[in-house]
Amino acid sequence: MENQMVEDIKKSAEQKMHKSLESLKVDLAKIRTGRAHTGLLDHVMVEYYGSVVAVNQVANVNLGDARTLNVQPYEKNMIAKIEKAIRDCDLGLNPATNGDLIRVPMPMLTEERRRDLAKIVRQEGEGAKVAIRNVRRDANDALKKLIKDKAISEDDERRAQDEVQKMTDKAVAEVDKILQQKEADLMAV
Repeated sequence: MENQMVEDIKKSAEQKMHKSLESLKVDLAKIRTGRAHTGLLDHVMVEYYGSVVAVNQVANVNLGDARTLNVQPYEKNMIAKIEKAIRDCDLGLNPATNGDLIRVPMPMLTEERRRDLAKIVRQEGEGAKVAIRNVRRDANDALKKLIKDKAISEDDERRAQDEVQKMTDKAVAEVDKILQQKEADLMAV
């Protein structure tokens, strides 16, 4: 019984750390490098018959080439709304309509803009590390509560804390690896 409670705490902590890593990956995907990728427009929202939905739900988004996205709306009347939504989003994109196809060229990144984006990447990474450390703290607090309730021994608690720390170190190392990869992508000309 007591080991089950410890295992549940560790499993929960591991799942929460994994969610923090996934969230970081999603957030970093929104930060654009010089290359086009279809996930870039995932968070761009457009008004569609009274409700606000993501562009990829009202249009087919695919790569035209390495530096151009093609957006093909499912309905002709959505072309202007989608084009406006892309232009108004914070990505600095300037779409151009060509018949019933919207082309979104990726502008070249300046050195200064690359540095700014690298700072943003590091901030996102720091946020992910804080979230992971908060998960560790919550897990350790739960383990301490089990000791206080005399549900586990101090040795079991110490072992479990060591394992939680190892999970934390592994997750933080993964964050660093993801950040390094993203910064390399940003700085590549």
